[in-house]
Amino acid sequence: MLENEQETTPGEKPEAAQDDTAQSDPKAKAIPKGAAKDSGKSLDAIFGVKLEVRVVLGRNRMPISELLNLTKGSVIELDRRVGEPVDLMINDRMVARGDLVRVQGDMLGVALREIVKDFVSET
Repeated sequence: MLENEQETTPGEKPEAAQDDTAQSDPKAKAIPKGAAKDSGKSLDAIFGVKLEVRVVLGRNRMPISELLNLTKGSVIELDRRVGEPVDLMINDRMVARGDLVRVQGDMLGVALREIVKDFVSET
């Protein structure tokens, strides 16, 4: 064993290492060895959270009287043209635009064209 090395118990830092941390940054806190792994586990907890995802084809405003006159087969004109991108909303916030695509037979999906970043505030 070298003369400079100090014996420590498992999980204990040598005195010299403790002093260096305190001197270089007085606000620094000792980070446990397993902290990186633990932070990954805490993120895993939010990956299972379900969010409401909606695809908005278009919009229209109409008076209640017109709404009450709608019947089966009525057509509601939207503010978008065929081929224009649709809006992808997550929890009532637009996060992307994309194109409607056919997936698995008659199912529809959205191919993302653009991620909208204006909802992130820049300081």
